[in-house]
Order: sequence, then C-alpha cells, then structure tokens
Amino acid sequence: MPKKRSGGGLTGTQQAAKFLGVSVLSGAVLAGIALPAAGALGLAAKGTIEGFDEIPSNLKTPPLSQRTTILDAKGGPIATVYSRDRTVVPLTDISPYMQKAIVAIEDSRFYEHGAIDLKGVLRALNRNAQSGGVSQGASTLTQQYVKNVFVEEAGDDPDKVAHATQQTIGRKIRELKYAIQVEEELGKKKILENYLNITFFGQQAYGIEAASKRYFSKSAKDLKLEEAALLAGVVQSPSRYDPVNDMQEATKRRNTVLQRMAEVHEISQAEADRAKAAPIKLKVSRPKNGCITAVDGAGYFCDYVRKVILADPVYGKTEEERQKLWNLGGLTIRTTLDPRAQEAANEAATSKVNKDDKVAASVVQVQPGSGKILSMGQSRPYGLDQSQNESVLNLAVDNRMGGTTYGFQVGSTFKPITAAAALEKGISPAQAFSSGWKLSVPMNSFTNCSGGTAGSGNWDLQNEVASETGSWDMTSALGKSINTYFALLEQKTGLCETVEMAKKMGYERGDGKKLGENPSITLGGEESTPLSMAAAYATFANRGTYCTPVAIESITNAEGKRLKVSGSSCSQAMSQGTADSINQMLKGVVEDGTGTQAGLSDRDNAGKTGTTNDRKDAWFVGYTPNLSTAVWVGDDIGEKSSMYRVTIGGQYYDKVCGGCLPGPIWKIAMTGALDAAETPSFNPVSVPRGNTEPEGEDDEDRGRGRDRDRHDDKPRDIGGAGGQEPFPGISIPPDLIGGGTNRGQGNGGGNGDGGDGP
Repeated sequence: MPKKRSGGGLTGTQQAAKFLGVSVLSGAVLAGIALPAAGALGLAAKGTIEGFDEIPSNLKTPPLSQRTTILDAKGGPIATVYSRDRTVVPLTDISPYMQKAIVAIEDSRFYEHGAIDLKGVLRALNRNAQSGGVSQGASTLTQQYVKNVFVEEAGDDPDKVAHATQQTIGRKIRELKYAIQVEEELGKKKILENYLNITFFGQQAYGIEAASKRYFSKSAKDLKLEEAALLAGVVQSPSRYDPVNDMQEATKRRNTVLQRMAEVHEISQAEADRAKAAPIKLKVSRPKNGCITAVDGAGYFCDYVRKVILADPVYGKTEEERQKLWNLGGLTIRTTLDPRAQEAANEAATSKVNKDDKVAASVVQVQPGSGKILSMGQSRPYGLDQSQNESVLNLAVDNRMGGTTYGFQVGSTFKPITAAAALEKGISPAQAFSSGWKLSVPMNSFTNCSGGTAGSGNWDLQNEVASETGSWDMTSALGKSINTYFALLEQKTGLCETVEMAKKMGYERGDGKKLGENPSITLGGEESTPLSMAAAYATFANRGTYCTPVAIESITNAEGKRLKVSGSSCSQAMSQGTADSINQMLKGVVEDGTGTQAGLSDRDNAGKTGTTNDRKDAWFVGYTPNLSTAVWVGDDIGEKSSMYRVTIGGQYYDKVCGGCLPGPIWKIAMTGALDAAETPSFNPVSVPRGNTEPEGEDDEDRGRGRDRDRHDDKPRDIGGAGGQEPFPGISIPPDLIGGGTNRGQGNGGGNGDGGDGP
C-alpha cells in the first residue's frame, strides 16, 4: 500500500494510526465511530479530555428499570407494572450458551482486550477509509454497555435519548473514558452480567431474563444453544430480527451467530450444524403490564396505590423524584387489600348495576382502628376501552387521586356527623323538635367558624314526604332521616361545631377545597367521596377514634431494602360515649328505619341511607365493629341525571333510594367480606329517648326501606311565614333560643349514657 496519496498527505491507515496514538496518550481513544479518514487528526485534538475523574456510580451499578409487583395483604399478586419489562439476574442464572453467544457475535475478543479493541479499531477505520464513508464500527461490549447506561438513564424522554445516542465525537470520547474505568473497576464477568441485564431484546423485553420469558416462556438459565443464539442475534437489530414478526430473518441471523461461535471455538462445527438444523420453537408469553391486569376488579385500587406513591412526599421530596422511583420500579409493594373483601366488593358493585348502565356503583371498605383500605370495587371495569364501558375514573376517591372533579353530595349520610357534634356539645339524644313538612330557618341564626353569620335571608327545606310532620328525638330522626330535625339540631349545636366534627372525622371535599360553612352541610350539601365516608363512619365503629385511610403496608426495592412508608395517623374525634350512642341509634336505621334492606341479621351493624336532590346520588354507608363500607350509586358520565323511572342492573326503579339499591349492594359486600366466626359487638349503652309524635304518617309512608333524605341547597319561597313567627309551623323547645342545654324530656335529665362531651 503506498505511503502517500497522490497530491501528498498520509494514507487513511496512517492517519488512523497517528490518531490512535494521540488519543491513547490523552486517555480518550476514539473507537467505533464511523468516520471517513480525512480530518481525523483535527478531531482527535478536539476529543482530548482533561483528566479522568472517578467513574459515576451509576455506571458501576446502574439503576435499571424493572418490574414492580403489587401484592395484596396476604401476599397474593394484584398486578405487575413497569415502564421497562426487566428482571435483573446474576450471571450464574444466565445460560453459559447465552454468555458465549453474545460475546461471539458482538465482541469475540472481549476477554483479550481492554475497554478498547485496538485491532478492531484499526480494522474498522481502515475499512471506512477505503470506502470513503461509514461501513464498519468497532465498539466493544464494554462501550456498548456504557452507551446503554446513558440510554437507560434517558428513560422515555425523546430529547434525552437522542442526546445519549447522537453520533458525535464528544459522546464517543465520553463513552470511551467511562469504558476504560468500567473495565478497571468491574472486570469482565460483571460487565457481561450488566450488559445482558440492560440490553434491549425487542418485544418490550429488556434484559435477558425478560427476553427469555417473552420468547420461550422460560428462565434465562434454561436457554438451549439454538435459543441463546437466536436471542444473541436479535440484539443488533431487535425489529429486523424479531422472530415473532419475521421468522426467516431471525433464523438467518441465528445461524450467523452459531457459525461465529464455531469460528471462535466456543462450540464445535458439528454442534453449530446441529443447532442450525433445529427449527425455532417459540413459546411466546405476552406481558401482563399495568393495573388493567389486576385481579378481582382491583384495577382502581392498583391505580390508587400508584397515585399514592406519586403524591406522598415520603416517597420523594419532589414530584420528579417520586416519578423516578415509580419508573425505576423493581419494587415489591405489599398493600392493605384483603382478597376476600375485594372479591366481595367487586361482586357487590357488579351484582346490582351493569357496566353498560347509565349509572355506576362504587364500593369501598375500610378497617376501623387501622385505616386500612380493604377493597375498592366498581361496576365499570378498569381500562381504556370505552366501547366496552371501561373507565379509569376512580369513583371512590378524590380528584387528586384519580376521582371525579368534585366528588358527590352525600345526602343524609352526613346526619350522624351532626348528631355526633351535638352529643359532644352536651345535647341529649332525647332532644326533641317538632315541625311541619316544610321549614324556613333564618341564615343569620347559624354562626360560622369566623364568628360571622352564615348569610342573610332564610334557608328553606322540607322532608321527603308531606306526611312527615310531628315531633322526633335524635334516634327517631336518624331512623326516619328527618331533614327538618337535623336543620334545627345543627342550629342548636352550632354550624362551626358541626363543620369541625366533620373535619375531625376525615370528611373531605372531593376537589380538595376547604369545607364550606353552609347550614346545608347537615343534609349532605358538601361533596365528598366513598373513601372519605367509609373512613368517617369507621370512626364510629372505632369508638370515636379516626384513622386516616392507607393503602400500603410495606415497600422493598430491587435490592430488598425496605423503604419508608406512610402509616395511618389516628386521633380522637369524639368521646367513646358519643360514638357508642351513635352506634346504638344507627342500629335502629337498619333494624326498623330507612336501611332495613341492608341490615345484617347475624351481627351488630349500623348505617345510614342518603339520597340527594332529584335522586342524582344514592348512598348507604354502614359498619360493624370491624368493617366500614360505603356504597354510592349515581351518574358518573357528563351531566348528572336523576334516578327516576330507571332500569338499573335489569331491575326497574320508580325512584332510586339509598335503602333500596345501595343498601342491598352494601349487604352483599359486607356479607362476603366478613368472617362468620368473628362477630364482635358494639359497646352497649342506653340511649335516652324523647317524646316523639309523628303526625299523619300512613302505612305506605312508614314502609320499611323508605328513604326520606331530600334536601335543597337553594332558598325558595314555601309560603306561610307571614313575617310574624321566625319558625312557622314549628313547636320550638323553650331552650332552643339562648343556647341552654336540654336535659331531656321525661327521661331522668342529664345527657344519658355516653352523651358527655369532651
């Protein structure tokens, strides 16, 4: 070969040799770059790097994105989620055939050279110089590994990926710098292990273990010669050599790998020939990724777990840190989900409401005393296919955690909270109020927490049916869900006291905003969520102690290290006596009140129905001493429609009420979730009764399961005020004005058992 080109100058080979000398001396060899020979010297000068710092730790032990496994409370799998389908395995768990095949085809001199294969570089540069363009590279396995680390670090950010893979001198020199140090600090075996775990093998499989499972449904340690050769061949071009989509090209490539293994004496020619003759026998396993694959309808709970991790600062100070933790994966998340309760909740949610109905049902269960979320069921399956009535809108939770924009008005299920506030203030359960069907109460008779009045004008409201007139005490008013009673009770208790009790019990708006201090809150005018209601009622079951709901028990990372998790925070919301009294009164709701269709016959249970204006939302929230369950039914799509004269779950309803649809759903969920052998009882107390004289209520109106909890947030003219009496049609107890405590009516005075405030 001539030493000079015509016209003078060095030949391409001489330029390459000089370039290599300069680069090696400076500590940064330009290898594997596809360069024409011209200009190489100048590029080498630019490629000189000052000083070799210590290698970044992420190159020695890169944080590889892996599968995250979400488990239920018993250790059973709920779902597997990942941004990269990868399971990291040690070299000892990778077939020797696989190790030999990848070295033979990608870097046959891997064990003979350092980070840079000088012979390979000379060969590549000479070939490129002769062709005058790009025809061959010379990256070693170590260099490829370093490049893959940068690509992995870029994640799914297209700009970062482009930067990590751009064909520039600077990037190549940086890779070479780190490749030299990786060789020194890790050694060949560890580099090979890391390479096989980081490399992309197509079909969404990252790393050899995931690839082996994907194509052959077996572990990497069990790969045969011909299988290993196939996977080694895929690496160069995962799309071109994908055996699922092009078996012919994949077979050619496999045979090329086998022949190369024979040429470098990793196997004999006879072994190579036998393997070439073997047909490719794929056993493809399709990946099950994401909450859409969750068992027993637990997709919504699975997604809630994800959102908890992304929202809670305990899992990272910033949103970016928490997102990185989730994307990195490799987590084993043990949750609070009880498989028995989840199966029951899923069955309940779908038993009375079909997935293609105009309305939907949500069921959520919380364990009193621990705050553990035991189940989340929904009538619409979790998923993105709207043609199949799938949804990802979690009706059980607030907007921040994947729920609706505002949540739902809770109707009369709020009334026990007002009752608890009254008892805490020292008002006896025997407190009786008399009223007509309709009531008009001055807004300025309610004081908010700032010391001002709730507004001007009157708050006009009414009971469910015109026959509901007379006198009620707290027990009968809860049982029959009398709106007028609770308006007067809230007036006597205090609006601020009622709102503060709600806060103590974890009652929160679905949009995350501050609770409004409006008198209509006692009739459920403030939107909330099924999860919030289940946790609030668990406070009664837990004898007055509220515990924040939690979904995660423990988390371990890929290295088996336990991460810190947020536990439940418990606080006393009311006295035990107050809770005991509420429990006794709400037992009456399921025994002979509006919730009789929900009542359980084999154990102590209590609850409350709720139906909002125009029956747009229907509720039943109830509990035993060891389980609290909230059920909501309503329109979850677009403008909310009224549930009059509708067919739901194949059954016609003239008008949906809390006791006639959510109640039976609640009963199914509770019956399935509870162990028949465990029947704890409420703490028995004697609840004082007042003089109650309902007037004009006929047998039809008294019918069991009748839900009387209509409310109206907007003032309207109901007539009859006449400007003379502040409360027309009402018999006002003598102590209503002036704030004195009613000591009971013919029940021995005092507040009764459990009625004392804090």
